[in-house]
Amino acid sequence: MADWIRGHWSIENKVHWVRDVTYDEDRSQICTANRPEVMAALRNAAIGALRLTGVTDIAAANRHHARDSTRPLALLGIT
Repeated sequence: MADWIRGHWSIENKVHWVRDVTYDEDRSQICTANRPEVMAALRNAAIGALRLTGVTDIAAANRHHARDSTRPLALLGIT
């Protein structure tokens, strides 16, 4: 049971907390149709892509990639 609880909080800390704090998801005004789910999926994809490359500071990585439009494409292997 303790392993399950630790696993649950690991997911909470790695994904949900990042979405809440870094992307300020709780204050998002996107609220019609399926748009909230689409945005959550896009945020999860961005977090996953960054984590696959070894990034631990998602906020810093977002700032880094936002400075040059070719960086996100290079991260995804699209150049």
